[in-house]
Amino acid sequence: MSEHRHTNRLIGETSPYLLQHAHNPVDWYPWGEEALRRAKEENKPILLSVGYSACHWCHVMERESFENEEIAALMNAHFVNVKVDREERPDIDHIYMSAVQMLAGQGGWPMTVFLTPDGKPFYGGTYYPPEDRYGRPGFPRILQAVAEAWRERREQIEQQSEEILRHLKQMSALDLPAKAATQEIFDRAYQQLRMSFDRRLGGFGDAPKFPQPMILDFLLRYAVRTREREPLEMALFTLEKMAFGGIYDQLGGGFHRYSTDSYWLVPHFEKMLYDNAQLALTYLRAYQITGDAFYRRIVEETLDYVRREMTAPFGGFYSTQDADSEGEEGRFFVWTEEEIREILGSDDAALFCRYYDVTPRGNWEHKNILNVTAPPDAFARAVRMEPEAFLQRLEAMRRRLFEAREKRIKPGRDEKVLVSWNGLMLAAFADAGAVLRRADYLQTAVNNAEFVLREMYRAPGAGEAARLMHTGKEVLVEEPMHPAQRAAAFRVAPIPGFLEDYAAYADGLLRLYEATFERRWLEAARALADAILERFSDPNGGFFSTAADAERLIERPKDIMDNATPSGNSVALEALLRLAILTGEERYRGPAVYALQQLGEMAAQHPQAFGRLLCALDLLVGPSQELAVVGAREDPGTQALLAVARESYYPNLLLALSDPSDPLPDDLPLLESRAMQDGRPTAYLCENYACQQPTSDPQTLLAQLRAGR
Repeated sequence: MSEHRHTNRLIGETSPYLLQHAHNPVDWYPWGEEALRRAKEENKPILLSVGYSACHWCHVMERESFENEEIAALMNAHFVNVKVDREERPDIDHIYMSAVQMLAGQGGWPMTVFLTPDGKPFYGGTYYPPEDRYGRPGFPRILQAVAEAWRERREQIEQQSEEILRHLKQMSALDLPAKAATQEIFDRAYQQLRMSFDRRLGGFGDAPKFPQPMILDFLLRYAVRTREREPLEMALFTLEKMAFGGIYDQLGGGFHRYSTDSYWLVPHFEKMLYDNAQLALTYLRAYQITGDAFYRRIVEETLDYVRREMTAPFGGFYSTQDADSEGEEGRFFVWTEEEIREILGSDDAALFCRYYDVTPRGNWEHKNILNVTAPPDAFARAVRMEPEAFLQRLEAMRRRLFEAREKRIKPGRDEKVLVSWNGLMLAAFADAGAVLRRADYLQTAVNNAEFVLREMYRAPGAGEAARLMHTGKEVLVEEPMHPAQRAAAFRVAPIPGFLEDYAAYADGLLRLYEATFERRWLEAARALADAILERFSDPNGGFFSTAADAERLIERPKDIMDNATPSGNSVALEALLRLAILTGEERYRGPAVYALQQLGEMAAQHPQAFGRLLCALDLLVGPSQELAVVGAREDPGTQALLAVARESYYPNLLLALSDPSDPLPDDLPLLESRAMQDGRPTAYLCENYACQQPTSDPQTLLAQLRAGR
């Protein structure tokens, strides 16, 4: 006998989010031909519900409505119900979120959209309560009203759906004139950001506050480009405020999704792989610019968290950790003063609580979210301690509390592997491993690349470009020869890769090449770039989100704006430019230049929606710097030259290395006709391929780099 009263069609899916709904009384379908065929055969509208595993309000709506037998009966009687994990199907999410924003004026998750049997949206919203509440209609009222409208006003609904579809197609079209990109784009974008900057608390605008690492990256690039102090101070101030706030996990490392207030104190407690990948890189760049060990500590704590909690034994990176544990949001992360005193003892607890804003009353729902009240040096002086002694004592206290917290029930974890997010994290580990000289980080990056290229990638061959899949998950399978034994196997979902997968993973592989100089990573990145050009190109400029041979939806989406994750177009355009510089191949450069010139004006006007694109434009406007190092990888002279190139932040610097022992030919333009001088490792620094005198002296190379920055 099953322990569940209900089991629906989601039981066979790999997505943890879909599996969470597999025992709802709702007759859920996954998105696919079976659901669409039934809707057409029975002439029923489709109720499309979109969410994701770490979404707090998605869980609330499930408990309130989708587990409610009466509400489920209404849904089953009047609709064909389709559940989608937005992380598995970003194409579906993008199309119907655009429709909801058009219909309701705002979007979010859970997303609820009503479609005609052929998939055209005609009504939608986000979270609906189970009964009328706060002036909002309850979900049953919505269901009955839509069902009645479908029966009695079908022609009107179909006309409305056609009008919505027409607007969606207009939004996806990118048919803009190309205009030469210049410094003026960055100046205008910066002034826009400057006006919305919160000079008291950091970040942009009011609550809720999101980390926005792409915008901070642009500010760091702009500061390097202009040598102005203000954009650097804006970025560093924000990074400090976030790292001191409750949005940062002060014990375990890593960032929560966003802050519900202006002070970075109270987060939504879920942790997303993509946030931590991007933020680790931003803090790494801050460390390169300032040399301040504080920023390095945040990088290492964040990546150590990812290795500990979000890295599978087989090398893939998991997607998210939930906000909730034991049915309560944030329960795993918050503390009472009494709990801390029991673990640390009175003296240590008094010091710890003062530093981390812990009080008997609590700073959030009678509990305490740990957040730093003052910079460590200033706090140490205030309590009459030497800063080094205070930091050592603080670290010991943090370790004891972390060990105690590890005994709690942890938040749920979405263990699906998304190639696009894995590409973002691959880039973070590769860059951090190279800059910080962390062999363990580089090994994590290599493990991930080997896993993805083994399990989710098909190399080009027989006249066909390389192929990526989008997602997969480790599952338990029964061994055919031994039915009593169960073993883990990685199952790839039958969802072809999207532009964001190809672009983010190509970018990650390029960074892994520049960290290790193993040509296999560069060749795999080139294969993915070739696939982007072959399968995703739009003749009007830029790239579609889905491949030419992908499932046909009501429109072929094109995402050009950066949101919580960078758009596939932004990452693809930057990766193509980097490949063009490394390989000298114009076929990578031409499409990237054209699309960036089309989008430059929009980026200048709306920089918060184009942070990553502005970084790609920065590379286009240049100048780029190209550094070729000739020498054995492990030679101390080679390592000294590479260390000089990595210890500071040169946003548009690309690296290549020729090791005389490599079996592969040095066919990259940067390496052609390069040789060691006097038998010593030698650096050749160029700017837009105009090269300076080769040198074996790290200090001479440093002077050359700084002169060009």
